[in-house]
Amino acid sequence: MGHHLVRKLDGFFKPESIAIIGVSRESMSFGGTSFLHHYLQAGYSGRLYPINPKASEVLGLKAYPSLSSLPETPDLVMIAVRADLVPAALEECASQGVRYVHVLTAGFSEIGTEEGRQLERRLAAIAEERNLLIMGPNCMGPYCPSVRLTAWGAVPGRDGNLGIISQSGGVTQRFTEYICSLGVGVSKAASIGNAAVLDNPDFLEFMADDEAIRIIAIYLESIRDGRRFFELARDVSPRKPIIMLKGGESEQGAATVASHTGRMAGDQKIWRAFFEQTGVVPVSNMNEWVDACLTFSCLPKTQGKGVFIVGGGGGNSVIFSDSCIRAGLDVPSLSRESMARIRPFVPIAGSIAGNPLDFWEAFLNVKRLFEILDIAYEDPNIHMVIVDRLIPRIAFHSPELPDSVSEIVDFIKTHRQAKPTVFTIDYDGGDPDLIRKGSQLRSHFCEAGIPAFPSFERAIGALARFQKYYGHFVERVKTKG
Repeated sequence: MGHHLVRKLDGFFKPESIAIIGVSRESMSFGGTSFLHHYLQAGYSGRLYPINPKASEVLGLKAYPSLSSLPETPDLVMIAVRADLVPAALEECASQGVRYVHVLTAGFSEIGTEEGRQLERRLAAIAEERNLLIMGPNCMGPYCPSVRLTAWGAVPGRDGNLGIISQSGGVTQRFTEYICSLGVGVSKAASIGNAAVLDNPDFLEFMADDEAIRIIAIYLESIRDGRRFFELARDVSPRKPIIMLKGGESEQGAATVASHTGRMAGDQKIWRAFFEQTGVVPVSNMNEWVDACLTFSCLPKTQGKGVFIVGGGGGNSVIFSDSCIRAGLDVPSLSRESMARIRPFVPIAGSIAGNPLDFWEAFLNVKRLFEILDIAYEDPNIHMVIVDRLIPRIAFHSPELPDSVSEIVDFIKTHRQAKPTVFTIDYDGGDPDLIRKGSQLRSHFCEAGIPAFPSFERAIGALARFQKYYGHFVERVKTKG
């Protein structure tokens, strides 16, 4: 695909009109009608045209028997008919001057039959002959909250600077819901399924040039043009972090890939080399994917590995330090100047002055926390800060305190020397009240743009990936120099 066509992929995400081939008057099960319903629910800003030759109205909208009967040529057509009827629908799109097509329908190469493979080859051939740009088949298609093009995932969604490319509709739906619930908005998402025509490299190149996108998240099971994808990732990664969840790493996972998109997953040794050479950030599950995107979306660049830990309890401090070291981060001693500032207010009994800092007043007195953060931000040995934010409860003999999240966020965001700062809020354990309080507290921080994690281990995993990304390109610059 040429550069001039890649630049035009924006047409999938900003259509002013959408026609849906394959809507029913009765069924609200997954398909064309459910997409139409969700576009209406989301408040899609354009014009919607349901196509059904046997209906005059669907969901309160006038229905049309065919594309040729529409009052205009739609900007985007979604096809949701049986697989064997898709080629004829594509021919109709081409004859009416339609350029952008989303094929929701499954039943192509992913079913593993020769008939399915032949249908997919025919789809690709029609696209080439008739100059069609096709997402799919077997995919959820485009997603763009800024125009309420959000028939799946988080509805109506949240606009932001994250771009998503995924071979799995289910994964993409869950990811947009999850990330949006933490305050991270999505600029554009492409669920591409079998990618018979437009593939990962096409959308990666498009998102690399999209100024609204600052971070790119990819769920990848397999790739057709590995060389192009590698060269693009190596070129894009220094400018925009690419965070990739690679499916099909195990033998069973690789076998499942073949039945999901009809492709092979690839050698894991090759993928390890790919990550090392491109600087693409690898993650291995949904939580790691979300945590990394949250971190990259909210934090300023880190200048090093040194982590300052504000913890609660001596045992936790030991565990937290070990976790940092295992993840490849450092827990450096504070400078002499920092220790001179800390010692006067940290009591000898029941506390630990240093790094980690075990000091209960930090949880009870927000002004004291600010003093501690100020010391950390000015210390040359410290590059990132983790605050273990305890939830007030009987187990810790802690009083109920007024919500100080807004004050804390304001302090961090306005501090002229602020370094990447995250909070951990441990609410595991099954206590419903603890879960409720913890999830609310986490949400308040995340919504305000300060990453908060439900465990220290997840915070460390995210910061380790964050630091490795920036360290990778710093080392590359030093090597070239």
